[in-house]
Amino acid sequence: QVTPVESGGGLVQAGGSLRLSCVDYGRTFSVYDGAWFRQAPGKEREFVAAITRHGINTYYAVSVKGRFTISRDDANSAVYLQMNSLKSEDTAVYYCAAGSGAATAPSAYAYWGQGTQVTVSS
Repeated sequence: QVTPVESGGGLVQAGGSLRLSCVDYGRTFSVYDGAWFRQAPGKEREFVAAITRHGINTYYAVSVKGRFTISRDDANSAVYLQMNSLKSEDTAVYYCAAGSGAATAPSAYAYWGQGTQVTVSS
């Protein structure tokens, strides 16, 4: 069982950076693929980035490719999302997820964190 907990969200000006952290204090995250999704008000939850077991492969949405970097530290049962060159359209609640199967489909992820708000001004 995995219980992801996100942190690192906040308010940042356009062009700035944030680093989101997702930690499973049960320390079993390494068994699963990890991913970040986001959801803005009135919009569907959308895929942002994913990382497979052992960090072998990474996947990114076109909208964030080149700006965001997903990584993981299995020793600390953690997945991270480094977000650079933030834009106003990045504003959303960001959710960490753990699961298996298809990297970009929400249905592939059985375990979800509570979400952390990212707000980009201007």
